[in-house]
Amino acid sequence: MSETTGKKPAVKKKVQRRGKRKVSIRRRILTILAILIPAALIAGVILYFLVFRGSAGEEITEVPEQNNTLIQEKPEEEKQETGIGTDIINHILTAESAVEKSYQKRPKTVEITEENAADFAKLESCLIDGSAGKVNVKVKGEGIPASDDKYYYLFALNTYENTISDDAEYLSRAYKDEGTEFSTPLNYNYSTSKLYKKFVVAVKKDGKYLAVTGPRYITNPEAIAKYGSVYQVPATKKGLLVDPNKLRGSELDDLGIKQAAYNIPVARLLGPSTHSAYPTIQYTYNGRTYTLNGQVIAEYDLVFSTLTAKGISTTAIILNNYSGSYPQLIHPKSRSYGAAPYYMFNGAEESGVEYMAAIGTFLAERYSGNSHGRISNWVIANEINARKEWNYMERVDTSEYVEEYAKAFRVFYTAIKSVSSSARVYMPIDQQWDRNLKNNTNYDGRDIVDEFNRNIKSKGNIDWGLSQHPYNVPLTEARIWKSNKLVTHSADTSMITMANIEVLTNYMAQDAYRTDDGEVRSIILSEQGYTSTAGEALQAAAIAYAYYKVENNPHIDGFLLNRETDASEEVAQGLAFGLNHANGSPKQSYNVYKYVDTPNREQYTEFAKSIIGISSWSEILR
Repeated sequence: MSETTGKKPAVKKKVQRRGKRKVSIRRRILTILAILIPAALIAGVILYFLVFRGSAGEEITEVPEQNNTLIQEKPEEEKQETGIGTDIINHILTAESAVEKSYQKRPKTVEITEENAADFAKLESCLIDGSAGKVNVKVKGEGIPASDDKYYYLFALNTYENTISDDAEYLSRAYKDEGTEFSTPLNYNYSTSKLYKKFVVAVKKDGKYLAVTGPRYITNPEAIAKYGSVYQVPATKKGLLVDPNKLRGSELDDLGIKQAAYNIPVARLLGPSTHSAYPTIQYTYNGRTYTLNGQVIAEYDLVFSTLTAKGISTTAIILNNYSGSYPQLIHPKSRSYGAAPYYMFNGAEESGVEYMAAIGTFLAERYSGNSHGRISNWVIANEINARKEWNYMERVDTSEYVEEYAKAFRVFYTAIKSVSSSARVYMPIDQQWDRNLKNNTNYDGRDIVDEFNRNIKSKGNIDWGLSQHPYNVPLTEARIWKSNKLVTHSADTSMITMANIEVLTNYMAQDAYRTDDGEVRSIILSEQGYTSTAGEALQAAAIAYAYYKVENNPHIDGFLLNRETDASEEVAQGLAFGLNHANGSPKQSYNVYKYVDTPNREQYTEFAKSIIGISSWSEILR
C-alpha cells in the first residue's frame, strides 16, 4: 500500500467528525424550520442559505477505490466562505427565538368530545353580499379543535335537517383558527339556492364530519331585494278589518281608515283557474313551476290595488287552510285533525319548505310594485299560542312547537324580505298571556314570545315583529275598564287587553327582546273588537278608550279594529263587533271611529268619559 493510501483513514475520520458537527447543525435547523412554517419569509431565507450556500460545505464525498488522490482539509478561511457561517447561525437562532415566542401565543388546541362539539365555536354571521352574489360566513371560537386535518368545513343544511349526513358535501374549507371566514355562492332562484339554508361549520374527526357550531341562517335577505321603499307609512294608527263588499265604495274614505287587514288562506291561491277570463298562472321559482289560480289572484289584485289607491297601508295575514290537493303545506303532526280552520305550516319537509318559499316570494313580488297594489305588513298564521283553535298541531312541549313554527316563519320572512326590503313580518298571539293553567291544551302567549325570541336569536336574529289581539275578557264584555282579576298591570298578568296593554309593550322594550340595533320591535294590534250587544254606547265608549290608549303608546304601530260590518255567525254568539249592522246601517261607534284621530274627536268621544267613570282621558293612560 502506498503512502497516500495509508493516510486515508486519518483524513476520512477527521472529515467524518466535521460531518457529525454539521449534521448536528442541520438537525437543529430542521427543528427550527418546523416552527418557522407559519413565517414563510423567514423560512425562505433559511432555506436559501441551507440549500444553496451551505450544501457544499456539508457534503462528504466518498473516494472511489480506484482514486488514490490524497484528501486534504480546506483552509479555515475557505470553510468560512463555503459553510453556513457564524453570522448566519446567529441569525437563525435569533429568528428561532422570535418564532418560538410567536408560536407560544397561538391559540391552544382543544380536544373535541360529544359534550363540547356542538357549541365549541360560534357562527357570528351569515350575510349576503348582494353585489357579489355570495354568502359570507364568519366563525369564531376559543382555541383550535383537534381533528384529522387543519381545516374547518362549511356545510349548508336544509331547514328540516339537524345533522350532517354521511354523504354531505362541504361548500368550502378554511384553515382552522380562532377567527375564520368562508364564502360560497348564493345561487339565488336556482335549484341550488342557499337562501333558505342553515349553515354549520364542522371538522373532520375519525374520518367523519363533526359539527362544531350550532346552525345559523342568513339574516339579511333584504340585501338582494328588488323593491326598496315599499312600506306605506300610515298617517295614523287607525285601521280596520275591511268588508270586501264595501271595498269599492266610499265608506273607507269616509271613515278615514289609514290601515287595513286582509286574510290570505294560501290553499286558495293554488291550482288551475276555472274561469276563461282569468287564465292559470304558471310561476317558476328555484327551478320548480307552481300552478296558481288566476281568478283568485285577480280578487286579491282588486283588494290590494284598491286599498293602495286609497292611501291605506295594508297588512296581509297568511293562513294555512287545509286542502286535500296540497297536503304538503300541512305539518306532519297537524294532518290528523280536521276541525280547526288553520294549521301549522310545514317546515319539516322539503315539499313544505319549497311551497312556502314559492308562495311567499310570489306574493311579495306581486304586491310590492304599483300594478297590483302594495302590502306593507305580513302576519304569518293566526294566534299561534291557541294551537288547538287557530294553528293546529299535536300537543308537544313549547320548545318543539315554537321550533316548528319558527322554521315556517323564517321561510316566509326570508322570501318576503328578499323581494321587499322594507316589508315587516309579524308573529301573532292572542290575549292569553301568562295563565299557567294545569293541563292547558294551548300555550301562554308569554311562553311563546320568550321561546320564539330565544329560538330566532340562537339561529340568526332577524327583525321580526309582534302582532297581538287584546280582546276583552270575556269577549262578550265591551267594558274594557271593568275590573277583572285576570287583568293586572304586572308582567305575570293572565290576560293582556287594552286595559293593560302597556304590560306587553314594556315587556317587549326589555333589552333581551329588542332588535340587534337596540330598537323595540314593531308591534301591531292586528285584531280586536268590542260588541254592541249590551248597547251601542258601550261599544262606542270602548273603541274610544282603546284608541286613546293606542295613540298614547309609542311602541304600537297599528290598531286594526274587527270589524267594518257585523258577521251573522259572530252576532249569534253575542259578538256584534261591526261599526255597521249586518244590514249596512251605521252604529254609534261609526262616527266615534271616524273622528277619533281627528281634531274634532272631543265632540264625539266626550260622552264616553261618564260611562267609563273618568273626567279626563289622561286617567286611563300609563
